[in-house]
Parts: sequence; C-alpha cells; structure tokens
Amino acid sequence: MPITSGSRLGPYEIAAPLGAGGMGEVWRAKDTRLERDVAIKILPADFAANPQFKARFEREAKTISQLNHPNVCTLFDVGHHEGFDYLVMELIEGESLADRLLKGALPIPLALRHGIEIASALDAAHRQGIVHRDLKPGNVMLTKSGAKLLDFGLAKSGPLMRSAPGSHILESPTEHKPLTEQGTILGTFQYMSPEQLEGTEADARTDIFAFGALLYEMVTGRRAFQGKNKTSLIASIVSGTPPPVSELVPLTPPALEHVIRKCLAKDVDDRWQSAHDIADQLRWISEAGSQAGEAAPVLAKRKARLRAAWALHAATALLAILATLGFLHLRAVPPRVLRSSLLPPDKTQFDPSAGAMALSPDGRRIAFVARSEDGKRVLWVRALDALTAQPLAGTEDANHPFWSPDSRFIGFFSGGKLRKIDANGGPPQALCEVSSGRGGSWGTTGMILFTPAPTDAIYKVPSAGGVPVAVTTLDEKNAETSHRFPEFLPDGIHFLYLVEARSDIEGSVGGFRLLAGSTESKIRTRVLASNASARYAKSGHILFLRDRTLMAQRFDPEKLALIGEAVPVAENMTRTGRFEAMFSVADEGLLAFQAGMVTELSTLVWVDRTGRDIETVGKPADYRGIALSPNGKRVAAGVVDPVSQKTDIWALDIERGASTRLTFHPDEDYSPTWSPDGKRVYFTSDRQGRGDIYWKSSSGTGKDEISVADPDLSILTSISADGRTGAIMTSSGRTTRWDLSILNFADGRVRSFLQTPFSELSPALSPDGQWVVYMSNESGRGEIYVQSLQDDGGKWQISTDGGTRPVWSRGSSEIIFQAVDDKLMVAALKLTPDFTASVPKLLIDPKVRQLNGPQFAVSSDGNRILVNRAMERAAVSPVTLVQNWTEALRP
Repeated sequence: MPITSGSRLGPYEIAAPLGAGGMGEVWRAKDTRLERDVAIKILPADFAANPQFKARFEREAKTISQLNHPNVCTLFDVGHHEGFDYLVMELIEGESLADRLLKGALPIPLALRHGIEIASALDAAHRQGIVHRDLKPGNVMLTKSGAKLLDFGLAKSGPLMRSAPGSHILESPTEHKPLTEQGTILGTFQYMSPEQLEGTEADARTDIFAFGALLYEMVTGRRAFQGKNKTSLIASIVSGTPPPVSELVPLTPPALEHVIRKCLAKDVDDRWQSAHDIADQLRWISEAGSQAGEAAPVLAKRKARLRAAWALHAATALLAILATLGFLHLRAVPPRVLRSSLLPPDKTQFDPSAGAMALSPDGRRIAFVARSEDGKRVLWVRALDALTAQPLAGTEDANHPFWSPDSRFIGFFSGGKLRKIDANGGPPQALCEVSSGRGGSWGTTGMILFTPAPTDAIYKVPSAGGVPVAVTTLDEKNAETSHRFPEFLPDGIHFLYLVEARSDIEGSVGGFRLLAGSTESKIRTRVLASNASARYAKSGHILFLRDRTLMAQRFDPEKLALIGEAVPVAENMTRTGRFEAMFSVADEGLLAFQAGMVTELSTLVWVDRTGRDIETVGKPADYRGIALSPNGKRVAAGVVDPVSQKTDIWALDIERGASTRLTFHPDEDYSPTWSPDGKRVYFTSDRQGRGDIYWKSSSGTGKDEISVADPDLSILTSISADGRTGAIMTSSGRTTRWDLSILNFADGRVRSFLQTPFSELSPALSPDGQWVVYMSNESGRGEIYVQSLQDDGGKWQISTDGGTRPVWSRGSSEIIFQAVDDKLMVAALKLTPDFTASVPKLLIDPKVRQLNGPQFAVSSDGNRILVNRAMERAAVSPVTLVQNWTEALRP
C-alpha cells in the first residue's frame, strides 16, 4: 500500500511527511497508545528486498537502541507492517544545523553550547563502540532543549567496509540516491576525514575530524574545506589547511581555535583522542570568562604589557606579602552558613499536597507547585538570582517535580501521565501513563525511576518515554503495600526508596523503612528506619527524617552503608500525608526545606450537574475519604488532626454545620461507610497492627465494635440497600495485590469474589445488591468494570480512557466515576433484560481533591454532587534556603 497521511502502521497513525533520503522516508505520526507524536522512518518495500538495504536499516535500529543520551535521537520502537519495515523515533521539533547555517555563523556562546552537546553525544556513542561516520549539519537538529544527533544509518560497530580498487569514490552516499555500491566510501565529502577518503579503517577519531569541520563551520559560517569539484575538494581535505578561524572571526577565543585545529589534524594520532576530552575543553572555554573571548593579537599584546608590569612590581609584591605574614596569623576561614526565606509568587500559596520543592542539581533554580486564588495549580520555576518566579504553561495540576541531572528538564506527574518539560518553558512531553504518582528521580544514564500508583512498586522508563518496567517487587512476606519516592545514587544504577508495610517489622518505624535497590537486579539492602522520603547529597550524606527532625548521616554509595552517627540539620520538619519530607538538596551545598505544621485543608462543596457551586458544607478541615448518609443529611469523613497528624472519623450535620467526632483511638481510623439505616458508620482501623473493619453508632455514643477481624487489610466500601451484603477491598500482601470480597452481614462471613494478579479497587454494590462496579488495572491501566454477582452473570467494561472511584447514581441507571485527569464522567446503564451501557461522557470538573479513597458523593436523585475540594492555607510556611549547610555539621 502507498504511505499517505492517514495511513496506519500498527498502532501509529501517519500524519505528514518530514523528509526523504537515500534510506527511505521520514513521516510525522501519532502513537495512538501513548497519545504522543513520533517520527517514523520507513524502508520502502522494494528497498527491503535488497539485503544490503535491509541490513543497513536493521543496523541503524540496533545502533540507536544502544544509545540513551539527551543529545541523541531516541528510538522508541521497530516494526514491520504490510511489507514496510520502520523505525519509530523521538519527534524532534526545531531546525537542522544545516538550515541554521544558511543564516550565517552562530554566536560564539551558542556554538560552544551546541559543540559541547554534539561532542557529548559522540562520546556516548564511542563508549558503546559506535562510530557515526556521517556527522554533518544535516544530521544535527537544534531544539529549545539543545542539539540532537540524528541518522546512524552509516554508523558502524564492527569492521569498516573498505574501498575496492576501481570503486566509485566520487559518489556521495548521503545524496538522494538509493545507496552506495558495494565497496564505496561512506560519508559526506565536506566532513570526511583523510583516512576515509583513502579507504582505511575508521574509528572514533574519524568522527572527531568531522566534528572539527562542523565546529569550524558553526563559528565561521563557511565550510572548512572547499573545492570547485569533488577532486579538488578531496585534495583540500587530504593536504589543505583551512584559513585560521581568528582571521574570519577576530574575537574567537584562541583556545577554541586550538580545539578546532587539533580536531582537523591529518594524522589521526595528532588529533584529540576522545570526544570526552573535546567536550571538557569546550566547557572550560565556555566558562573562561571575558578574557577567553579576546582576539589572539589583542591578547598577545596585553600579555606582554602584563609581563612587564609584573616584572616591575615583583619585588614590591613579595616584600608586602612577607611583611603581612610577619604581623598576621593567617588561617582558613570556613564558609558561613547562610539562611534565607523564599516566598510563593504573589496571590499564590505553596501547595504541600503536590509534593516537595525541587532544587536543580546545579543549585541555580528551584521548582515548586503553587496554587492560585482561583484554585488552579501549576508548576513554577525561579532562578535563585532572580526576584520573581515563572509559571510553566501546560503543567496544570502538576505534582512531585524532579530535575534532570543536567538541570535542564523537570519531570512531574499530571493528568494520569508522567511528563517532562524544559525548565525554560515549552510544551510538556508525556512519557508514560500513571495512576497517581508517588515521586520520581532522573538518573545520569537517562533513565527515570518513579512510582505510578500509591500501592505500587518502583518502575523505570527512558527519559524519552516508553513502556515502564518494574525494578522492585513488593515483599509479600513482610506485607509491603508501597514502594515510593525513589532517589538515584551517583552511579545511576543504585537508588534509595521508601517502603511502607502493614506490620512494624524489625528495622522499621511504624512499618516504614528506607532501602537501597538496583535497576539491574532485585537485590535490596536495608539502610535505616524512617517514615518519610530521603535524599542523597553529593557531600556524601543521606538526609532523612527522625520523628520531625531532619538528620544527615554519612553514606557510602558503593557499599550502600551508613557511616558514623546522624547529625540534626533542621527541627519541626513537615511530612505530608503521602509520607514525603518537604525538603530538597542541590549538588553544591544548598538545602531547601519547609518546617512547621502543614495541614492540607479542604472544604466540602455541593455542586450541580453543570459544575456550578451551590453551597459550602461545614468548616474547612483536612478531610480525607467522605461518605454521604442514605438520607443525604450527614457526611462521614476521615479528618486529620492538625497536631497529632492522625486520622479519626467525624460525622457532619449538613443542615446545621455541627460536627461530631466518632472515634478517639490513638491509631489510624479511616474510610467511613454508612449502614443503610444511617445508624452506624463502618470504618477501617489499624489499631491491631492490621486493617480490621469496625463500626460505631453514628450518634457518637457507645464503644467501637469490631465487625470483621482479618489478618489482611480490609476496607468496607459499600453496603447493599437491604443491609445484607457489603463489598470489601482486601490487600493480602502475599500472592495478589488488591482483591474484592463480599461480606454477609447475617453470619459475618467473607467470601472471595475477585482474586487476580491485578488490583481491583473501589467496589460499589448496586442498590439491589446484584451487581458490583469497581476499578481494575488488568488492561495495563485503571478502567471501570461492572460485573454481576450471580454465577456467569457477565462482566462489562464501562470506561474507555481510564477511570477510578465509581459510584452508582439515580438508582442503578448510571455510573459516575473519576477520569485520569480527576474530572467526573457519567455513563448511562440498563441492567435488564440485557445489560447495556452508553459511552462515557464528561459530566463536570468539580476540582476533586487528589487523595486515595472517595472524594465525592452523589445525592440519591443524582442531581447534586458533594465534593471534597482542596484549598490553599495561608499558614503554609515559606521555603527556607540554607547555603553551605554541611558546615553546620562540623563539631
């Protein structure tokens, strides 16, 4: 079939052509699974019949797959569809270096920046044994985030095919023609090295010659080697010398001219021997300051004058130094510990529910989430030498920000996806799907670690996006329920992470402990007991919470072992309900944290089916899961005490606004559910070291009574209208994750209903008790399903694009659920005589609070929805910045 706009290659929908060359066509396309734009390089069917073409195409795929570097175009997928072989790659927005050079030379600082990026990409390739062999301006793309190296179609990782006598060495293989004949030289002439033209072996130094020609052209705007025809061009490359850069661009730093001249040496042994050394040299030139930018003749004259001046004053200077030393006892003065405060932008508040602030590794910027007066939450970035912060467009409802190692990108979670964005702005890129992220970390190898859901393990995904792969496994023996807040160690392989379990095992605090894991094995090492996230500092310390004190302790990242004793750093620290400590640390001695009590307040609001706010219920509090009584007059909710940070069950009278505290036990009580007659409130408590189901009179009188005692964590989420049965979600922590069970209230027995390798959550019984709606991730993401409680009664998927927390509405005629972006969706149902369901449609966006458990409830007539909505809190403390914080650790 011909490839045109609208064609499909597997899951990829072709959009528009991007270009064409000797190895096929490149098209813009959409990955319909991840909803992201990609570039597809297609080898036409007639080319695929040529073994040499096909081998080179396959070699390109294997070559790119070995590279994972921010300045190399990323390979996402390979495939074959109806006679077409294709590669799916990162879609790079920008212009080619060739197009940019048509406008003239690049400014020296920009040429240095892109030179560093290209050299770093070459270094990554060379370390994998890959020689590009076709480095030229057309194979470099310039984007907002930097330069990207493309087209490894001529790359080699094995012996180079040499020219045979009589071969057509004057044919350029990268021009628009099918392919070089067997035995021809590979490359583009203006950037080919002498050894390539002579048909000898190519190695990394061949790319270095081409890089020198590329850098020369970037700085001067003209090619290093020129000729009237290909014969004279070859002669120029083999024996000619390009004009000095300083003659064409007088203010070129002499050191830069030296780098270029050494790259272009005819003898491979006289060139730079690694791209890594070139990148280091260019970084040094870039950071050298104003003197490095002076023209060579001017610099030479100045040096002569300076030598004369120093000779004249040498004796005087020496005498002055000796005299000073005679009177003063000099000693090294350690850097001072400096503290300052950072306030949120005007008319906003820091939002602790969105996670901790994040310092860039270079310590120059800070990223944080702030909520505006209208309730909108976005990601902000502030340079620490600037007076104001800047919001990043496209980051609505962002949470848990983290930086790339080079301080150029920020990772974050929003709208059911893990995303990244350039810290200077630009469109965010979706990397993969998540449920509700619990922290991420970006490693030096280009891999991102993250937790996709509150009850999940740690996963990894390439920083360019892809399919996540689990790197940790929840320990069934110790009833672990969550691995979260990963933190890469310097080697980019090992990492720290927080473990949550239902039992307080040895070496933990309330079931929490900090472990070290590896992306290359399942081996895990216990580090210490802590009930909040931890960070590794380049100073060689782990920073963690002990009670509410921020501690620092020396740590050996190779042995994964603590050293010495922990030392206090800050008191009265904040820990969120997601067990995240509110602090961040940069590579170079900068610490940021928030101290003081932070209560994440929310308010209960009635909204109608158009999304209009009707009225507010009660006073603001830290409401967690909510449940509406059968008569619609009262609300039961888990409420966090601002002092103890413990959750208890409260009942709120909607009409009068009066609140009654129902539970007083020192352990956690949560997830309330009403009995059909409204006389009891059921809830789960961990007061026996496990999740048992209790009930309490809704009047607040009497004692707490246990309803279901189970060694597993059990949460009652729904009761049928006749009060005979209840739906329970259970986490055994042994063989499966979350499963569904049915409780018979008459005899107290619990029978398993759904037990699968997947997670089934939020079950809700239909009013007649014959059906159950729930969420399952069996398809790879959370979707809503309805299933009959009768044997073989059938099962139907309701949601089409993800969903969670379903509820029955208007009897059994519709289901309302949360979409991945937290908006509410509605689907109409018909249960008898045959089950039918409409395609879900958007109902409203009521700004539901982003927490576990039910955060909305529907009135019996389905016309009003009670929403738990997050609100700002003026008492949230500012961010404290501490410069040279390690000096405070000295005895």
